[in-house]
Parts: sequence; C-alpha cells; structure tokens
Amino acid sequence: MPAQTDRLNTALAGRYRIERHLGEGGMASVYLCEDLKHDRKVALKLLKPELAAVLGAERFVQEIKTTASMSHPHILPLFDSGTADGFLFYVMPFIEGETLRDRLNRETQLGVEEAIRIAREVAEALDYAHRRGVIHRDIKPENILLHDGRPMVADFGIALAVSAAAGGRMTETGLSLGTPHYMSPEQATAEKEITPRSDVYSLASVLYEMLAGQPPHIGGAAQQVIMKIITDVARPVSDLRRNVPPNVVAALAKALEKLPADRFDSAKAFSDALASPTFTTPGTAAISAPAVLASGVSRTMFMVTAAVALVAIVAAAWGWSRPAQPRDVAWLSLFFPDSQALSDRTLANRITLSPDGRMIAYAGPSGAAGGGQLWIRPLGQLRATPIPGTEGGMNPSFSPDGRSLAFTSTLGRRAIKRVALGGGPAQVLTDSLVDLGGVSWADDGNVYFDGHLEGDGVARVKETGGVPEVVSRPDNASGELYHFQPFVLPRGRGVLFTISRGGGNFSTWDIGVLDTRTGTHKVLTRGLRAWYASSGHLLYVTDGGALMAAAFDLDALAITGDAVAITGGVAVVGNARVDIAASSTGALLFTSGRSMALKRELAWVARDGSATPVDPEWSGELAGRTSLSPDGRTVAIAMGTPAARQVWVKQLDRGPATRVSDLGNSPSWSPDGRFLVFNRADGIWRVPADGSVLPTQLVRNAVGVASQPSYAAAGTWIVYTHAGDIYGLRTDGDTTPRMLIAESGTQNFPTVSPDGRWLAYQSDETGSAEVYVRPFPDTKVTKRQVSISGGSVPRWSRDGRELLYNDPGTGQLVGVPVVPGAAFTTGIPKPLFSTQPFAPVGAVPFDVSPDGKRFLFTRQVGNEQPRPDEVVLVQHFIEELKAKVKPK
Repeated sequence: MPAQTDRLNTALAGRYRIERHLGEGGMASVYLCEDLKHDRKVALKLLKPELAAVLGAERFVQEIKTTASMSHPHILPLFDSGTADGFLFYVMPFIEGETLRDRLNRETQLGVEEAIRIAREVAEALDYAHRRGVIHRDIKPENILLHDGRPMVADFGIALAVSAAAGGRMTETGLSLGTPHYMSPEQATAEKEITPRSDVYSLASVLYEMLAGQPPHIGGAAQQVIMKIITDVARPVSDLRRNVPPNVVAALAKALEKLPADRFDSAKAFSDALASPTFTTPGTAAISAPAVLASGVSRTMFMVTAAVALVAIVAAAWGWSRPAQPRDVAWLSLFFPDSQALSDRTLANRITLSPDGRMIAYAGPSGAAGGGQLWIRPLGQLRATPIPGTEGGMNPSFSPDGRSLAFTSTLGRRAIKRVALGGGPAQVLTDSLVDLGGVSWADDGNVYFDGHLEGDGVARVKETGGVPEVVSRPDNASGELYHFQPFVLPRGRGVLFTISRGGGNFSTWDIGVLDTRTGTHKVLTRGLRAWYASSGHLLYVTDGGALMAAAFDLDALAITGDAVAITGGVAVVGNARVDIAASSTGALLFTSGRSMALKRELAWVARDGSATPVDPEWSGELAGRTSLSPDGRTVAIAMGTPAARQVWVKQLDRGPATRVSDLGNSPSWSPDGRFLVFNRADGIWRVPADGSVLPTQLVRNAVGVASQPSYAAAGTWIVYTHAGDIYGLRTDGDTTPRMLIAESGTQNFPTVSPDGRWLAYQSDETGSAEVYVRPFPDTKVTKRQVSISGGSVPRWSRDGRELLYNDPGTGQLVGVPVVPGAAFTTGIPKPLFSTQPFAPVGAVPFDVSPDGKRFLFTRQVGNEQPRPDEVVLVQHFIEELKAKVKPK
C-alpha cells in the first residue's frame, strides 16, 4: 500500500496530494486528498487494479461524465475523473460525518421515524436520478453518507459506468456489481435490463435493516444470500420490530417483491407510501386477535398467530439483551452563520443540549435589549430557528421530556420563564430572586436557578410557577459569597453549583453540592460549572479551560477517584461564563477557542464619536473603570488577566506608566488627586497615587463582594457596592460602613455629583438596568429615574451640569443636562454616539475630561478580532469517560 500511495502521489502531482488511506470498497480504494487547485479536502476513489485492467479507460471516463451534471441535496456530486499512470480514479467531496454502515454497526437499529426519514430522502435522490436516466445499481449502507444526520448518496452512476466500460468482461475481474444483501432479484440473476425498480428494491432492503437490525435475507455466504433473494419471501419487518407502522410494513412488502412489475414503479411512489398512514396492500391489513376469533378463524390459527407474536417478543428481547458494543467517540465542530451565531452580549450561560442529544438551544442574536433571543437547532439540520417569546433570554435548560425550555429573561423585569417548543406564549414562573447565573430544570418538578440577588444561593420554583424558595445559602463564616450555576442531580438527589469566594478570581471558585436530604452542602473540589454525566462522572472546568472528569458516587455525593483532564480549550469568559452541556444519551457540547485577552488601548472620543488613540505605544489587557485624575492629566486603570489584575497610573498622553498595586480593579481618584481607592477580591483598598506606600484595606468582605468604590466630592465619603446594595464609608470620624441603598435587584456603579449633593447609580430592580439619582447622603428620599429605556454606568461631568450613561438597548452614550439648584432638575436626554467600538462584553466604562468635550474609553488595538466561538459536539462522550476515568 505505501508503494502504491507513493506512485499515485507522483502520478497526481500538481493536482491532488494524498493525506491518508480511508478504506476499501468493493470496487475501489478510498483516499483523503487535498485538492491543490481548489484548496479543499476531497475523497479520491481508485478503481481496483484487477478491475482497471479489463476496463476501457477512455470509455470509463466518458461514461462516468454522464453523472457529473447531477445536482441534488442528497446526491454526492462528482468533482473529477480520469487516468494517471495507469490508474483509473474519480473524485468526490470529502464529507465530515459517517456512513450509514458505521451508524448501523454501532446502533444496529435506528429509531423508526429517523429510519423512514433517511429512506425517503434517499428516495428523493433516486427519483431525481431516475428521471434523468441514471440508475445507481449499488444502493447499500456503505454508499449512504450521513452529514449532520442527513443522507447523501455516493457513487451515483459508478456501477453503470464500470459495467458499460467493461462490456461483458466483468467476470474476468472476479468482482460483481451490487452487494449481495441489497441486490435485487434481477441483479442476482444477472438480467441485462436493470430498471429503476431495482434501486427501489435495494433501498427497501436498506430501510428493512435500519428497522430490523438485519437485511431481509441473511446467510453464511454470498451464494446463500443470493439464493434466498431469488427464492425466499422476506419476513414482514413487523415480526422483528413490533412498533413499525402498518403502512411501512406494507410498503416494504411491496418494494421487496420478486418481480419488478409487482414493486412500486418509482422511488417517489415508494416514498409516498412510507409517508401515507392509509397505504395498504392486499393481505397486509392488520387484524387484531379478538377480531380473528370473532370471525370464526380456528383456534389452531390463533395459536399460530400467538406463536408468531411470541417469536417476535423473544427476538426483540434477545435484541434488547445483547451487550452494547462500544461506540466510536466523534469530536465535531458545529458551524453557525453570523446571522445565527451565539450572542456575545451576555455573560450568562448560552447553550444546552436536549436530553436525547438531538437539539441545541442557545442564546443567539436579537434586536431586543437584554442579550439576545433563544434559538433552537436540531442536529440533523444546518440552520437554527429563533423561538418566539424568548427575547432577552439566556441560560436555557430543557425540560426532562425535551419539549419545553426554562430560561432567564432580561426583557422587562428579570424573570424565570418557560416556553413550549411546539408553540405558544412564554410563561413567567417567577420574577423574584432572579439573577443571571444559571438555570436547571430538574426531574423533581422544579426549576432551579441562581437566586443570589437576595438569598445569595440557589433557589427553585415549581415548573408550573409559584413562589420561589432558597435551597442553598453560602457559608459566610468560611468565606463563601454566593452560589450560582446550579445543576440538579438525577431524582433530585442533590444540587451541584459553583461557589464564589470573591471577585472573579479562579482561586475563589469551588464546586459545591447540596444534599437535598439534609439541606446541607459541602465543597467537592476547585473549579466551576459542574455537570453530572449519566455514566456516573462529575464534569467541571478549571480556570485554564481544562475539562475535568472524576468518578462520582451519586448516593454519597462524593468524588470516588482521581480527576482526569479530558480536553483543554473550553472557553471561560468574564465572571465564570462557561458554555457546557451534556445529554442523557452521552453527548457533550461546549464552546472552545474564544480569547477575550486581546490588547486594548486608551482613546479620546469627541462628542461626535470620532476617536483618537491616547498613546499608540501603550496597550495591554486593560479592563474595568477608566478613571481620570482631577486635573485630567493622569489616568488610573486596571490591567491584566481577571485572576491577576493590577492597578496602574499613566501620565497623559504619552507619559510613563507606573504600577501602584499588584492586585486590584476599578480604581478611582480622591478629589485632591493624592489617593486611589480600588477593590480586590477581599474588599476595598486605598493606596497613594504615586505608589510610595503599600495599599491599606478600608473594607473587608463579610457577606458578598465590595467593589466599584469612588470618592464623594469633598473626599470625606467613599461610596461602593456590596452584595448588590450601595454603602458609604466616611474617611473622617466614624469609619463604620453605612448602608445607603438596599432595594430589590442589584445596585451598581455609584457616583456622587461634584457638588456632593446627588448620588447617581445603576439598578435593575425593574428587571432591566436603569439610572437613578437620590439626594446624598440622605438617600432615604424618593429616587428619580433619569434613563428612559435602559441605562448603565453613570458618570458626572466635572461641573455637574451633565449626567452621562450608556444605553444598553441602543448602544449609545447618552448625555442628560442637569440644571443647578436645590431640586434635581434635568433636561431632555441626548444620544451622543455609539459605544459599540469601545464595548467589551458587559458594561462600557468611561470617564469625562475636565472640559466635558471628550471622553476617555478603551478600545481594541488594530483589527484583531476575538476568535469566533467554536461550538464542539462530542458524540458518544460516555465511551471516553468510561475508558479514561475509573473509580478507586
């Protein structure tokens, strides 16, 4: 074989390059090749030497060209054919997937509906070819390729071309056209005239095997099979599989008739009969046992009928009891067009698999504010469809029966909703306690979700709706802040979840499990986004994107073996977003390959949206708040990975940069420009702006995370968020933190006006983010909503005459005039420019220059783009787990 490959490579030089040998067929050897002219993968089939030796090469090439003009969705086209150094070859597309034979070798039988669908789609291809005078002559599972579950018929017209080119010399080769188990009787008896009805017989044989697990006629040798094809009547397929519909039984009986004239006259007629519940043939109408007895049929005949039924039951039981053969693990990359791509405007989880592993639901694009819309894509199809009523949806989770989805909705008031995939409006299950950290629809009649807005733990609500209850609460004494990303174990035995111990640093993420019998929880291991596989394994992800697996005792809720790395490259984005799901049938789905660590640079943006880089020579992993010093000559910003961000100050425009803290995020200047306050995973810290002294801690996290600190105008207050509420800390006198705003929802980005009279902040208490203003420090007075249809990240101009914010729905920076005076009075909001060029996932941080004429943003450097999401599907993943991961 290597010598032949070398010789063939030489003969095809400049046209094709052989990469590897794929396999052997009855008439040809198959190679995976690179088409050098068109830069694509192709399958090159090389006719067997003994066959090529007796063929007229010129006539073979001429005959095969008759099939090159065929174009049909279920026909694999012919790209090329020819001769080279005595070789006869033809070239077809290389299709990622498997043959129907591969599928049957693994599964023996297919689902009834799927088998019928495949047969009907092959029949469409045959009918198309037959109407053009081309008969396949070799329909068999090996010649039916499955691409995303859809069949494509290969080698169309090849058997005809070989036969025509060889004339009467085929017997010299020792080969035969057609494969014994699927030959029609006229092929088996070497009839000269082969009609389309021969292909109908062969397709019926293939469908019979898909349903029954074996062809209509079997034997120990090819001669035995051929003899049975000629002489024996095939058993009704219902003898071997009782749930085959009567019309399909009748259609197969007619298509497998010995005489071509007794079969369907076309592939289309056969397909129509498979789809028609009323189709019958004489003698195939079903009669129940009671009806037989009532009609006077003898007791002997009834006993025969009962015996046949017993044989069918025994045969079915034997099929069910056979040990399952290990299935090959297949790693596939799924393509999503841009118009159907996964949403990039959410930090929530985006994808899930149906329990049977046949459908993907995901958060995709939408014109609605709130992060997209849910889409559904059957794995047997190339395109997805948006699900009506799911605008603003994320965190999809299938119901146990796979007919509905539960999800988090951010359209209007944040809620957990459910929607039936068969149609109908979405139903609100609850709009209380809802946060964005995950949803899991359990088989105990409840939907579990991230409820940490108020309970800091996992909550659940009845799948029919109602009042939610918190089922897990963080152990604050051990440093737990909140629980999210729930996954309910089978039969409601327990709930897996991720434990956060602070600020988005992996060292603070653990996998926890709630024992639903005792109501207590414990830590299992470091990691996030835990999942349970039906093989008895715990799956989870590390900060570096490694997918780990360990044997798991479901009753003891304990890991029972060493964790093993299965693969790397699982995308971990932002604050622990991990897209991963598994089906009960053993499929795995995850996103891979996305890099969020692209370089960003500082940019001045004028009020018309035109941008100018601050210092083209200075860039990095800039993140979080962009904070200008009071004189506007220096910027403070965080830089680095989420796990190790540092606080830097840089002189503008092209001055030096200095690191002032090895850890920290979201820095903000004191009014006199001497200090910076910032947050770490464990609380709020302060450091001199020149970095001359080590940072000192002002606030230590107790419950929840303290973040986003900023000074009030006179420098006597620091305001910040803590566990979704807003607090204030005096820098003189009593330094005990004081709660300023505690309402439903999450409050973020507090900022005090330059005159110290007004506190602006972001809140999602209505279910969507809006900007509000209250008097300061007496925040108990009624608030005033400033944004109209969504607002985030408010910032004051330096003179206090304008309040600016992002509109997440339109992607615009909006300026609201503020009239000085004792009362808070505003003018008409004015959109200024789009912030999309400066928008990482999540909020869009910025600051305002002292003169209010420009804004400081960060933006991506150059034209480099994050690699698009690669959605990876692993079929039969259970087999890999069983092989790699063993309990102790």
